[in-house]
Amino acid sequence: MLASGRFVAIAFCGLFPVLLVAQRTKLDRDVPPALKDNKVPSVSIAQLSKGAVALVYAYGRQDSENAATPRTLYNIASLTKPITAQVAMLLVSRGRFTLDEPMAPTWIDPDIAKDERNKLLTPRIALTHQTGFANWRSMTNNKLAFQFTPGTNYGYSGEGFEYLARFMERRTGQLLDANAKKLVFDPLKMRATSFTRQPWFEGRVAVPADEAGKWLTPRFADRPISADLVYTTAHDYALLLQAVFENRGLDAKVVAERNKIQVDLKGKMCPSLPSSTLCPDTLGSGLSWQIIRFKQTTVLMHTGHDPGVYTFAYLCPTTGNGAVILTNGENGKRIVPTILQDLNAPAEFVRVLFETRMK
Repeated sequence: MLASGRFVAIAFCGLFPVLLVAQRTKLDRDVPPALKDNKVPSVSIAQLSKGAVALVYAYGRQDSENAATPRTLYNIASLTKPITAQVAMLLVSRGRFTLDEPMAPTWIDPDIAKDERNKLLTPRIALTHQTGFANWRSMTNNKLAFQFTPGTNYGYSGEGFEYLARFMERRTGQLLDANAKKLVFDPLKMRATSFTRQPWFEGRVAVPADEAGKWLTPRFADRPISADLVYTTAHDYALLLQAVFENRGLDAKVVAERNKIQVDLKGKMCPSLPSSTLCPDTLGSGLSWQIIRFKQTTVLMHTGHDPGVYTFAYLCPTTGNGAVILTNGENGKRIVPTILQDLNAPAEFVRVLFETRMK
């Protein structure tokens, strides 16, 4: 299947070889036609089993000339946010700041300097999308402005993460990418991950594609952005999930906060479900991760979407099972439930994704 799929066994991690073969058989059967039917050029998949990277797969084309491989680099869009959150939680665990301290004494964006509500902003409020900022300031005439009082509502915001990044940079004296390299990338051996374009990107970038499958121009950051445009491989990102499962470097109190629903979103999400039986027991925003609980099953989930890009990651913190799915297609989210089903993801979770096409 070299033309349409690449497969690498990283480690068995307690999975029986017959199960690995069965999963590969399902993926080989289902993924190529799903890519074709949905006009998605490629997908790279990493699977976690019992807290370790078990398998890495790649299917399709990274560009017009080259097949996707496990080395292909994808813009992970908003999957950047959990990386930034991991940096923040490691710094909190090291006593550099607390989740609930005001950021104003260290950093105030000039756009909101005259608004007293800047004193309400804390790292926790930024990590849980409660800053009151629009997703990007381009939506508010290129000026940062409060849409609501911080801490009183939920509003998904990349600007909130950018605000936290500026605070962390001033508190530590290092840019976000330097902190990420020191605290996350180097310790986890994430050697194929970067906030900005690097010489080693050459020949490895998955070119994005629109809804019709037409190639678009890849976007790169010339400075580290806390909420977007990190490039990485599925395997590298799975190493981050492994560290999340192991609570590596985190204080026990920080772990407890990370695994807790900070903002209850069940009331907003469940009315949109076609059946009340699909509604999770609890659903909400954690410290960057979305947290979904079905009885004994807990899932941490995040997605990413830029023009021509869709990415997805989930982790069950009790079992250590999870997956990373990176695509270079605008329609990439359409193939995620099928892949999760083939990887034996929790049935309730997959059913919700099938029924709602959750973002």
